[in-house]
Amino acid sequence: MGLRKNDKIALNITAVTAEGSGIGHYEGMAVFVPGAAAGDEITAHIVKVKSNCAFARLDTLHKPSPDREDPACAVFPACGGCAFRHITYKAELRIKQNGVKDALKRIGHIDVEPEPIRAAPQPQRYRNKAQFPVEKKDGRIKIGFYAPRSHRVIDCRLCLLQPEEFDTVLAVFGRWVEETGVSVYDETTKKGLLRHIYLRRAENTGEIMVCAVVNGDSLPRSGELTRELAEKVPGIKSIVLNINRADTNVILGEQTVTLWGRDFITDELCGLKFRISPLSFYQVNPAGAEILYQKAAEFAGLTGTETVLDLYCGAGTIGLTMAAGAKEIIGVEIVAQAVEDAKTNAQINGIGNARFLCADAAEAAKILANEGTKPDVILLDPPRKGCSPALLHTIAGMAPERIVYVSCNPATLARDCAILSGLGYTVKKAAPVDMFPRTGHVETVVLITKSKSRGSKSPVYEPFM
Repeated sequence: MGLRKNDKIALNITAVTAEGSGIGHYEGMAVFVPGAAAGDEITAHIVKVKSNCAFARLDTLHKPSPDREDPACAVFPACGGCAFRHITYKAELRIKQNGVKDALKRIGHIDVEPEPIRAAPQPQRYRNKAQFPVEKKDGRIKIGFYAPRSHRVIDCRLCLLQPEEFDTVLAVFGRWVEETGVSVYDETTKKGLLRHIYLRRAENTGEIMVCAVVNGDSLPRSGELTRELAEKVPGIKSIVLNINRADTNVILGEQTVTLWGRDFITDELCGLKFRISPLSFYQVNPAGAEILYQKAAEFAGLTGTETVLDLYCGAGTIGLTMAAGAKEIIGVEIVAQAVEDAKTNAQINGIGNARFLCADAAEAAKILANEGTKPDVILLDPPRKGCSPALLHTIAGMAPERIVYVSCNPATLARDCAILSGLGYTVKKAAPVDMFPRTGHVETVVLITKSKSRGSKSPVYEPFM
């Protein structure tokens, strides 16, 4: 008869996916069970059956895996933020290492053994940024995170991945919303004011930014809020209002107004100082970022004579940390505020061999081609979706000797490496770095070099259209 919905079956879990679901097999069919661990012996309750696999929930745990540990979190796994809180950190690292290796081989057809994964210096309280949606349900205010595959808010104001100061900020916000009666945005009606609470903390300076994202121009009785925040959270240096009236899942709008203090905070990373604005990209785990950037610099192999093109440069962090070893750093970023921050960051660190372009990669390629500038090394740090084929063709057209690709998604990284392999490049090394402990995410740095067999037949240096 095969499996059917609501069947209960005995299952031995033999592996765990990168998203934290245990994998078992029943009559040759793979069964995925969220919250299970490799080595568990369970009864699984089937919730969905497809032609080639099934999905279940853990009904009864008969024999726990040696990898299991107490999650120590009241909302795990409901909030969806953590995938591995039920297993040891050592087991989590093993899963991530194997996930990177599998993606490179299965998706990218790349037979490179990744270096041993670099563990995070601290697997708890490591994040320097958090975005908390706000919801009013049955008269109750909820501040926390979206449940998996939904926009239902799970109330979570004490998160073990966030700095303790964030707990205090959310407690102040919760009381303030209740006492003032400030309306909360409703995604269905598109009415209401407060949408998100967006927080940033500079790890090495302790400076904190608080940002209220609103569906409007102002925040009533904001003076009461800013006074209490400033009194109860000493590290606060910036309290801002971000205006987002759009019917969108994008959290931040383009306009920001300062309510108290500065419109930025500063941090220190790899011996440099960085200014961080609300819209600036900055790695969420600074201690992990130093490990990541050191590995990227190693793969870049700079000798002081190279022109380095840093695509998706954000506030300039990764490129500026390599500036001392390069002839020139050219950063490219499409977000104007981030480019301004990058220019300021170069200035405050006395770095004179870096410049930044507000453009996409194709536009930057045209500018550099017109100048006669040819990059020797290209740094890539794209969002999770990776790079478009057009961008990869543009990169290959520039004919750099080395490409250092930093990715938070092993699947899209492997896909893009496969495309570059068809454009005359070879993946030489891969190094996973755990920037996001307890979650299903992992960063990977890959060294890609120009294939020797290409000889002088490099593609013409012009943007792919």
